[in-house]
Amino acid sequence: MDTTSGAAPLLSLDAVVIDAETTGLDPRKARVIELAGVRLSAGKLVDGGSFVQLLRPADQLIPAETTRIHGIDDATVAESPLFVDVWPSFEAFLGRAVVIGHMIGFDLAVLKRECDLAGLPWSRPRTLDTRLLAEIVAPDLGGYQLENLAAWLGIDVAGRHSALGDAITTARIFLALLPRLREHGIRTVVQAERVCRALTAVLDDQVRMGWIEAVEATARIDAEQTLKRFDAYAYRHRNRDIMRYPAIFVGADVLVGDALERMTSERISAVYVGAPDTAADDVKAVEAGIVTERDVLRAIARLGAPALELPVHRIMSRPLASIPEDALVYRAIGRMNRLKTRHLGVVDEAGRVVGALSARDLLRLRAGEAISLGDEIEDAADTQALALAWAKLPRVAEVLLAEGLSGRQVADVISSELCALTRQAAVIAERLMRERGEGDPPTPYTLVVLGSAGRGESLLAMDQDNAVIFEQGEPGGGEDRWFEAFGAHVADILHEAGVPYCKGGVMAKNPPWRGSVATWRDRIEHWVWRSSPKDLLSVDIFFDLRAVHGDGSLAVSVRQAAFAAAEGQVAFAKLLVEGISVPASLKFFGGIRTEGGRIDLKAAGLFGLVAAARAMAIRYHVMGRSTSQRLAGVKAVVGRGDTDLDALDEAHGVFLELIVSQQIADVAEGTPPSNAVLVKRLSARDRERLRAALQAVTVIDDLTRSYGGIWVMTV
Repeated sequence: MDTTSGAAPLLSLDAVVIDAETTGLDPRKARVIELAGVRLSAGKLVDGGSFVQLLRPADQLIPAETTRIHGIDDATVAESPLFVDVWPSFEAFLGRAVVIGHMIGFDLAVLKRECDLAGLPWSRPRTLDTRLLAEIVAPDLGGYQLENLAAWLGIDVAGRHSALGDAITTARIFLALLPRLREHGIRTVVQAERVCRALTAVLDDQVRMGWIEAVEATARIDAEQTLKRFDAYAYRHRNRDIMRYPAIFVGADVLVGDALERMTSERISAVYVGAPDTAADDVKAVEAGIVTERDVLRAIARLGAPALELPVHRIMSRPLASIPEDALVYRAIGRMNRLKTRHLGVVDEAGRVVGALSARDLLRLRAGEAISLGDEIEDAADTQALALAWAKLPRVAEVLLAEGLSGRQVADVISSELCALTRQAAVIAERLMRERGEGDPPTPYTLVVLGSAGRGESLLAMDQDNAVIFEQGEPGGGEDRWFEAFGAHVADILHEAGVPYCKGGVMAKNPPWRGSVATWRDRIEHWVWRSSPKDLLSVDIFFDLRAVHGDGSLAVSVRQAAFAAAEGQVAFAKLLVEGISVPASLKFFGGIRTEGGRIDLKAAGLFGLVAAARAMAIRYHVMGRSTSQRLAGVKAVVGRGDTDLDALDEAHGVFLELIVSQQIADVAEGTPPSNAVLVKRLSARDRERLRAALQAVTVIDDLTRSYGGIWVMTV
């Protein structure tokens, strides 16, 4: 993405931090006598990436009182160039980067005046001001001079009142402010601009002094200009819809010539290689290899005809590059592009190869920048790169809605990328553990996501919900302590990249959300047989779990055990919906109840709807994850054409679509996304859809609590 756009994360920002020394403090009279800038690239201060130049004012002497501040006098600049000669090179140094400064409105004013005097064109850059950002996070600090902020943040000041020294100090202050800004929900350029514009008293004072406004309202970037149009097929279908089934396997000792003959007879361009004693339907991608037509041709070119007599394991590639069967097709396209491969194995949740995808299968699908999002996440080496890739998501969601995808489909894409982000956070966390001398994982494990990400229903206002299941180890033991540290790294990485900590503590770093397979089975038994409503806070989302990293078979076995234990347990299912109530959101004559013009659709219906569908699925052993799958599964099990369930399914789709559309608009305006929809922005048609959805969820209480309802029906 454009790392200088409003959507760019502050953590990964490309920027230039500037400072100017002048002949005085009145920008309507002062001349620039020293100009400097330092570069930030991907949120890091670039060594040697600086610009500094003394300037000779054309028609003005340097006052003695200003010389006492910065040490620059007429003799110092006597041989220096004029502003008109330096500006083109400094403007080129700035490029299109966001420009950061301390009290930057003054610097902008003097630079504009110099350009006007020299007859040079002036174009206002996009800017951020550390003085304003500091007041946002520390409104009671007392003073916001550069040295005050440096002392508060523990930053050493060198070269004070030299342009380069002050630019470097300002850059370090900006970087030190980033964690504090995140605590206030400020993560992107446009969010920083919005909160700074709210400091109207400060900005008004600066304008009265002749400064240029430190931040400027910026026009919303049209997603159609940022992301090229693309074939939405890749976002509507899953790999299992287009994969070749079954995948063709040969044994590792099969001769290359025989494998080539198999490819010819099957009219395929590759065969997969498994261990001789492993059934073809039980081979995991990490254990498999692949031999392609190109591998055979390369072997013949190198060895001649004898290459055909070699066993295939001599020329195969291993491990097999793979993609989950339930992932959307766009992720397969992105992975092939990143890995420069033409073949992917398609795997189930346990990692077993269940199908094959080739570039030929994907040939008809074309896409733009959005396709690369997922694999940019998986290719990220650090938190800054993760944040940069993650920041693309709102614009991708906007384009998908414009392409006609439903709210459910957009939520599915968002969930897919959240899973990818969590997976890559785990990869980075493992590396950090090794670098800090804590070694590799002590036992096989899997990191899982819970809640909306597991269901494929995440929207743009999300936080973390994750857990760890490891093969063996006791609570508080060596294995548990390793995964505690690992979980803390994962949580920190996700938080910095743009997915905040879970306020309810549902993160693998916390003891209730990590444990061995045996520990999890004990927890499940406690939930099902001995729990009270208080014990079950956040437990329900465990049934949404989805493995994103590690040995997925551990997650499969634990999830199956949870559903098996809960099957038919009416009391447990009822406990899961204790306390859930759907507020009356429609007025007597059909008006929609709002607060500040908005209605929180999660509170008004989405939360209760999702919880009810989950509880019914647990009650009737419906293993589907998404709310729509669960409602359809329950309807099939109870064996009746229930129009209430159909209406709930329709309402669920409406809620998701209206929320994600509002969130996209909020993000573009620098407002933190929430689940509250501004009713007046809805079309007449969408208002009617919303009324119908709010009416539909009024049956939830009856469905979940009435003894005459669905709970007591036998199957």
